[in-house]
Amino acid sequence: MTLRIIAFGAHPDDCELKAAGVAAKWAAAGHKVKFVATTNGDVGHFEMAGGPLALRRMAEARKTAEILGIESQVLDIHDGELMPTLENRRTIARLIREWQADIVLCHRSCDYHPDHRYTGVLVEDAAVLVAAPFFATDVPPCPRNPVILYYSDNFKKPYPFDPAVIVSIDDVIEQKRACIEAMPSQFADKDSWQGRYLPGVPETDEGRKKFIGDWLIERNADVANRYRELLAQRYGERSKQIKYAEAFELCQYGAQPSAAELNELFPL
Repeated sequence: MTLRIIAFGAHPDDCELKAAGVAAKWAAAGHKVKFVATTNGDVGHFEMAGGPLALRRMAEARKTAEILGIESQVLDIHDGELMPTLENRRTIARLIREWQADIVLCHRSCDYHPDHRYTGVLVEDAAVLVAAPFFATDVPPCPRNPVILYYSDNFKKPYPFDPAVIVSIDDVIEQKRACIEAMPSQFADKDSWQGRYLPGVPETDEGRKKFIGDWLIERNADVANRYRELLAQRYGERSKQIKYAEAFELCQYGAQPSAAELNELFPL
């Protein structure tokens, strides 16, 4: 069975940071994956903005899609201005329907950034509607609700991230690093977000690229260490050697597979 997976991130880099590893593994197994940025990222830099930055970030997203062997799309909504409107709910529902998704990934709706929060809200609000035949009738409905899962995060209120499935990404970690390096507007420029504010960033381009890449990859090591017990349940004795992982929480609004069924959907 060929699975169809669509992942929503608020900006052109969010899907890559949270799900590039599992996306690479799904794609390598012949499944169909699409990353969607719900805003164009046109204010996420400290030296450039507007149309030039939006085009630059779209090109970076396309490059990462090539690295992973997937498809990508960037919506033309200004960075920082995503709202949970009816129009945007229809857009998200249409994208899920057009992809005929079996699995949908997104942010949780408790997040520091409004674009992250509202991306999660929009996916949640579209959950039941993607199968409703008389909503957004220009696109055929999904035959059933997809499985919806959230990316991992460290936010504690109203409740902390509660993983349902975890995936070792040791074997594809260099592909994920390549995605990070393909997005210098976010992770390597001296005027990028991390380049400007991350403590201890080197001043040279190469030094900055390696330093920020290492820092971001170590966040996947933190996921593996934090949820080592879940890794052990899935990988057995091999879990002790796993260094990097991505984890996902099951959303109660989509389909509700059993633990065994969910395990079958995600690559080992």
